[in-house]
Amino acid sequence: MKIASVWAREILDSRGNPTIEVEVATENTLASAAAPSGESTGKHEAIELRDGGHRYLGKGVQRAVNNVNAYIAPAIIGMDVRQQEAVDTKMKELDGTRDKSRMGANAMVATSMAVLRAAAGSEGKMLHEHLGGSNLPHAMFNVINGGKHAGNGLAVQEFMIIPDDELFSERLRMASEIYHILGKQLVEKHGPAARNVGDEGGYAPQIGNTYQALDALVAAIEEAGYPHKCALAIDAAASSFFDSKSRVYKIDGKELKESELVDYYADLAKSYPLKSIEDPFQEEGFGAFAALKKELPDVQIVGDDLVVTNVARLKQAISEDSIGALLLKLNQIGTVTEAMQAVQMCRQNNLNVVVSHRSGETEDCFIADFSVGINAGQIKTGAPARGERTSKYNQLLRIEERMRVL
Repeated sequence: MKIASVWAREILDSRGNPTIEVEVATENTLASAAAPSGESTGKHEAIELRDGGHRYLGKGVQRAVNNVNAYIAPAIIGMDVRQQEAVDTKMKELDGTRDKSRMGANAMVATSMAVLRAAAGSEGKMLHEHLGGSNLPHAMFNVINGGKHAGNGLAVQEFMIIPDDELFSERLRMASEIYHILGKQLVEKHGPAARNVGDEGGYAPQIGNTYQALDALVAAIEEAGYPHKCALAIDAAASSFFDSKSRVYKIDGKELKESELVDYYADLAKSYPLKSIEDPFQEEGFGAFAALKKELPDVQIVGDDLVVTNVARLKQAISEDSIGALLLKLNQIGTVTEAMQAVQMCRQNNLNVVVSHRSGETEDCFIADFSVGINAGQIKTGAPARGERTSKYNQLLRIEERMRVL
């Protein structure tokens, strides 16, 4: 089934910034995909191409759009849409850089995702069916936002709940109930402004202490009636509160050295049902990650900025025993093929995979299908609110229903 046409356009993401959407057509199907965009980004991520200048305050993506329409499209039209690796390799050859800075990772990932979706459509299948997956993921619902995703004083970027039930639909229901109860409790304690939300739909109350945020989650879970069916997780995004000059981490009004931050996380894990910690240290801290993993063997240590879905950095994390799970973000690496290679490496080394959104999202639900398709087991895609977040959860509901029927 050959690729008949490829077309890119500029659209808006959930923050009102431009991003790129790509359509790929074959003789019997038309598919599209849109690139997400991160606010808290690792310095080793593939490069997102922006225009600069005055238009959209420099954030336009017309250069990326033009790269698809003028260069990528002519190169891949006529190729078999089912040959994902060949298409992705062709784009990498066109780009010719290590960080995808010529074509732009945003241009390449939107094209790569659209090709995979078109391949599924050409076979009359949903994306997860095309990939062969059958397991609905457990979701980490981000219900309090901090760090770069909010305007409060919280250093930690995401405070998440992980409801547990056999059915995804029940896990989503529990999360929604907890989310609304949390909002009510925050208003009662901190006033109406506490229901303001951050980039990922979680509340952004004016509190500046990690313990207060976790206490709020526990209180909401208890009122909802799920104290034994819901765990907690955090994304520290510690690079954002790491002072590279003094080599300390500024959190909760303290300045902590690396070893002191290990003790800090250990106390959190002792005090709360904390099951997962993402990016607990700055993005070069392989040794610190390993020390925490050893200190907290029952807590999943997740690498995001540390690894950036990059096989070379993943190899280092594995060799140093730094992580128990990879946070997989397609736009960090720029092609589906390279993301799949990272997944394969995780499988070979008994690491978990958490498929993730970005803070700048669209209504595209690709990662919902993808998480099921690769049997990831876990997904992180924001609060159970805001359309760009619920689009993923609603797609998972559809997939679960389809699996029951079939």
